Amino acid sequence: MDNITWIEKTFHKRDCVHIIPRSREPHRCIPGCQICQRLVRCCCGQLLQQHSRYIGNLGSSSSGVHLGSNLHQELGPWTVERHTVKSPTDAYGTILFQGGSQGCKAKYVRLSDDSKTEDIVHLMVNYWRMNIPKLVISVHGGTQKFEMHPTMKEALCKGLIKVAETTGAWILTGGINNGVAAHIGDSIKEVASRLTHTVCTVGIAPWGVIEGRDDLLGQNVMAQYQALKNPLSKLHVLNSHHSHFLLVDDGTVGKHGGEIHIRRELEKKISQQQIHTRTATCVPLVAIFIEGGPNSIYTVLEYLQQKPPVPVVVFEGSGRAADLLAYVYEQTESCGSLPEGIESEVFATIRRMFTLNQKDTAYLFQSLLACMKIKNLITVYRAGSEEHQDIDVAILTALLRGTNTSPNDQLVLALTWNRVDIAENQIFLHGQQWRTEPLEQAMLDALILNKVAFVKLLIENGVNMHKFLTIPRLEELYNTKQHANQTLLHLIQDVKKGTLPAGYKITLMDIGLVVEFLMGGTFRCNYTKKPFRAMYKSLQQRSTRNAVSNTSPHSSNTRHKYFIQTAQPYKPKVNNSNDDKKTTGIVENEDRITKPFPHPFNELLVWAVLTNRQTMALFLWQHGEDSLAKVLVARKLYLSMYHEARLCDIADDTWRKLKANSKEFGKLALELLDKAHKQNERMAMKLLTYELSSWSSFTCLKLAVFGRLRAFVGHTCTQKLLSDIWMGRLNLRKNPWVKHSDN
Repeated sequence: MDNITWIEKTFHKRDCVHIIPRSREPHRCIPGCQICQRLVRCCCGQLLQQHSRYIGNLGSSSSGVHLGSNLHQELGPWTVERHTVKSPTDAYGTILFQGGSQGCKAKYVRLSDDSKTEDIVHLMVNYWRMNIPKLVISVHGGTQKFEMHPTMKEALCKGLIKVAETTGAWILTGGINNGVAAHIGDSIKEVASRLTHTVCTVGIAPWGVIEGRDDLLGQNVMAQYQALKNPLSKLHVLNSHHSHFLLVDDGTVGKHGGEIHIRRELEKKISQQQIHTRTATCVPLVAIFIEGGPNSIYTVLEYLQQKPPVPVVVFEGSGRAADLLAYVYEQTESCGSLPEGIESEVFATIRRMFTLNQKDTAYLFQSLLACMKIKNLITVYRAGSEEHQDIDVAILTALLRGTNTSPNDQLVLALTWNRVDIAENQIFLHGQQWRTEPLEQAMLDALILNKVAFVKLLIENGVNMHKFLTIPRLEELYNTKQHANQTLLHLIQDVKKGTLPAGYKITLMDIGLVVEFLMGGTFRCNYTKKPFRAMYKSLQQRSTRNAVSNTSPHSSNTRHKYFIQTAQPYKPKVNNSNDDKKTTGIVENEDRITKPFPHPFNELLVWAVLTNRQTMALFLWQHGEDSLAKVLVARKLYLSMYHEARLCDIADDTWRKLKANSKEFGKLALELLDKAHKQNERMAMKLLTYELSSWSSFTCLKLAVFGRLRAFVGHTCTQKLLSDIWMGRLNLRKNPWVKHSDN
């Protein structure tokens, strides 16, 4: 009920209350004249009898609708501000499309043309539950029916939906079942059955041009709507393959244009939303133009001259304005001017294509030239050409090129869109020099967001995992809110024997206790051992000192402080072995703090398993050392977590996933042992008995026994090893590397 109240309080409709006939002839009819009611239209576009406040109160002084012989002279030309009034919206809810589009649903609201964009964004995100987009694609073009070449239509269908799915984009259109909006709807219809989630397609249309809009009246209703157009009507029906509709009411009927301002402002508002808090990266915006008339060219110029400018993608071959833009783009020289002789040809083409007079043709021609002055922001897409690329790649490449951002920010965008192909082909160019910090930050983001392909790409492009993985970063990974794991929190509560407070920060000490609890027996995690705890404490003390020094009043004078520390008088070097040992010890201690993990992939594998990121765990298992040990540890951790999850009464099916993950790693362990045994039997048996310093000096055989992996223990290689151990000193000369106990 609160939602309904907020919508009605926030959004309004507009009604014309001053009837000003379009005809210049003065009307001296008596009130209630049937001829006037049926034939005479007001400047708002409605017939006299269609004015809602006029019906039933005709001739009454209290009707609120004014009609008189000198009204036009008194009030001047009809305008939205002076001749309409606002009242709470009377149309919002869910559209249920009938007929051939049965089963399609869409959220909608009728709102006035001066609605606040922050209120619209609030409605879309908080009431319609739309996720903040990582990209906004604004599609423009013709509003009348036009045909597209099958090749281009197929390319549009595949490319536009792909970019919307992979990047989580919002597609903004005119929303009507005609022109370019209908083609976008057809594209969604073609792949609707294969979509994993709803593509957010927002139609922004004038309320007054919608046929059957009376069927949408009602507050918070399930409105049944026939998407069938009357062939004799000049109005339009809504396209049934849009997910949301903003129906902009400026008090007029049958007139386009009232929605343009609110659409522009909404695009600006959405593009101000942050999608990456660390870098303050905002939602990028790109405009696509398909076919279109003269207004499309003016719109292109508006986008290019915005602050910041908006990149534009033009679909060559779609017709009219798009083809004209593509042709002029091709002919324009680098300085932004047309070659001699081409100007007159373009001028004649404009006049013939749009049937404009001399003045309007000249104005449109100048607008075209102004667009070409900023042609670096324009991308022409040619379907079927030799340099043909997919539409999704063309759109995203245009964004990267047009936003004029640094390679670091472009990498953040590609990561946000989850487009590793864009990063690989457009950002990590041959010869590009990268600083360590942005790459390491991108690696941290990729791990948090569970983007395995990006982790692989960053490793291939030089990220050193030994330098990357520090104690603070590993703790940040465990404390991320992305893919939060309730099972891990339950386990920490169990080992700490108490309830965790809200906002509790997980430490590596906690993780060490959890790992020991899950592994069982005498397993000791490195995080709980004395050397690591001493290093951890030293790091905390250093962080505290740095925080204090940064807040001290003298900390700002860094240049002089540095001079005092370094500009000491020269002292001859004294060969003191004790001092050398101390220095060596300090250097080693510093190295341990900056590179605390000799085997970073081991630590990351444990993190991926404890946070139940199976795809990431499988990738990390393939890197680093001790592959067989890692797969056995992962299997044991998953198995123990599965048993704990069954006892924790967690509502979701986490335990099923943990069990499946455990089985997958168990199968991998068996396959790995089998392959090693076939290649070199002796080395495979040695592999089973090798003590692993990274895993509490356990052997792979002991890990398999602890994990109750019977198929592993029953493998031919393991059984041969056990037989040799059982035979004791009898086989000592045969396998001298096998350790035997004298007890």
